[in-house]
Amino acid sequence: MSNLLLVDMDEMSLDGRPSKAEESSPGGRSFLLVDDRENLQVHSEAEFLDKLGCQGVQSVKVVSIFGNTGDGKSHTLNHVLFGGEEVFRTSALQDSCTVGVWAAFDPQLGLVALDTEGLLGAAANQNQRMRLLLKVLAVSDVVVYRTRAERLHNDMFQFLGSASGAYLRHFARELRALSSRCGLEVPLSSLGPAVVVFQETSRTKLLGCESSVSGQADTLLQKRFHDLGLTTEAFSSVQYVGTQTVCPPTDYSGLQDTIRQQVKNTATRSPRHPAIVYSALQALSERFCGEISDDKISLYSFFPDEYFTCPSLCLSCSVRCKNGMNHLKDSIPHMADGLCQYAHQFNNKVLICKKCYEGGREVIVIPKTSASSDNPWIGLAKYAWSGYVLECASCGIIYRSRQYWMGNQDPESSVVRPEIKHVWPGNEVFLADHQNAAQRVLDGVNFVIQSVSEYSTGPTKAVTAWLTDQVAPPYWRPNAEITACHSCKKAFEEAERKHHCRSCGEGFCQSCSTHAMPVPERGWGSAPVRVCDTCYGQGGSAASGQGSEAEPRGLIARRVTEVAQSTLNLVTTAVDYPLGFVKNVARPDYWVPDHEIVQCHQCSKAFTPSMSKHHCRACGQGVCSSCSEQRRPVPWRGWDHPVRVCNACADKTGSR
Repeated sequence: MSNLLLVDMDEMSLDGRPSKAEESSPGGRSFLLVDDRENLQVHSEAEFLDKLGCQGVQSVKVVSIFGNTGDGKSHTLNHVLFGGEEVFRTSALQDSCTVGVWAAFDPQLGLVALDTEGLLGAAANQNQRMRLLLKVLAVSDVVVYRTRAERLHNDMFQFLGSASGAYLRHFARELRALSSRCGLEVPLSSLGPAVVVFQETSRTKLLGCESSVSGQADTLLQKRFHDLGLTTEAFSSVQYVGTQTVCPPTDYSGLQDTIRQQVKNTATRSPRHPAIVYSALQALSERFCGEISDDKISLYSFFPDEYFTCPSLCLSCSVRCKNGMNHLKDSIPHMADGLCQYAHQFNNKVLICKKCYEGGREVIVIPKTSASSDNPWIGLAKYAWSGYVLECASCGIIYRSRQYWMGNQDPESSVVRPEIKHVWPGNEVFLADHQNAAQRVLDGVNFVIQSVSEYSTGPTKAVTAWLTDQVAPPYWRPNAEITACHSCKKAFEEAERKHHCRSCGEGFCQSCSTHAMPVPERGWGSAPVRVCDTCYGQGGSAASGQGSEAEPRGLIARRVTEVAQSTLNLVTTAVDYPLGFVKNVARPDYWVPDHEIVQCHQCSKAFTPSMSKHHCRACGQGVCSSCSEQRRPVPWRGWDHPVRVCNACADKTGSR
């Protein structure tokens, strides 16, 4: 709930200034915030919060009150906000009882109330009067003009019209800059405070009471401003609230309801931390001193961004976030009142554990292939038999879709409570279906294939490269020493296969070793074997003079390895075909399709046919092996066990 700050200006000692004993109200609930000489009487945020008594309060709004001396401004605030308690001091005399600006905190509405002196009457200097007026208007969300009169006099319209003109003259440039900086695509007038004209009569009828048209009184108010050549462009709205008091007490219910509505209204202004209110007052006090200069004012920014509502809209229902600007920096998520509407593309229906909800907690459960406690392979076996699982972080497994096979209850009628959630920009929670069973099966089969392939695709993996070196003839250059093709000097990519020429023993790329010929002088018999282009052109002269019986045992071991390797390659190729056929069906919706991935999302390195494309299980982007070396659980995507993630997502999950 928002909080409201009230400011009262009255209490006067014999010399016209509040005495030490009068710097707080009898009950200690209100205190002098700004004296009659414009001096801020609170010197730190901590002191401000302490005097208000709102430590621990996270958000407030501000209401201020103006009016003629003796019209009962303090009395009105006491009854509207504090149930009649004399929080702001009142007097039975017609003399002003408030000098300067007094403040108090209403915890029920979350309001900081500012009570001002009668039309700032104690400030004889017109420039000083305008400075005080601007300071109060700048920090107020709701401004109440209190009048006790049978007719609305021109002095009220002149006061509000002058206040509107001064507000726009001195603040328009800063408000435009703020609107551009925060992306607030709203009229400038909507950024100002809301004005409520509260009239109390005893004999005459209230404004617009003879009309049955709703809002007629507000229209009549605007007509009076227009007839007097005045505008209220600086105010987001001007409302009329009237009450007729034939016999006391005064009925304040209409004013109470209006203030409550304005506090809840977050269309352009949102509640903010009380310390931000103090910071704004402090900045205004420092910059509005002496003669008011447009040039001087334009140098400063005294409208904190947090005074205004975040412009983010729900992607599903387009409702606006009700929090203040920059709330994400304080780890406060987007929020909005009311229910959202379901959108298929966002899948924004969530399931909440019913038992936890009834206990006062909101624990979201996600349909998953297996429970977090299951081994990946055992979890897949359970999925095949018992279906998907709903697991609550507090209650454990609460549902399996095929637990009883026949007669299984719908989870939404038994163990969970469905709810449609708002979808905010940048929020990935609702961007995918969490039932990733098909992809997990595919990953499992790929794991088996990779386990075989790592020993069947030659020197593309470290373990296989080591094994190759153990059975290689002595004249072959070890894999670890081969960093570039011996012929074209092109550096080998990761996972790119290195080929040995059977004649010279050097390492070559695929393009530079496309030929085959017999190399009997190296002990390879009469069958054609791979050689480099140079040796092929020389007819094997690079090996001339070498004995044909060099290391026969090594050659035998290598030849046996190649036969086994060729056989396994055929097997993996046969399995790869159906996997390639189904992988696009199996992969989750949030994964970027393979055909759209032309470069690594992290390092921007272009993919080649010899480079493997990997999908990050967290963001779904395509990345290379170097940029996805880490494994992390991604529970919000349905991966409870460590899976491949890109380096950026690994850093994010590691910091959670």
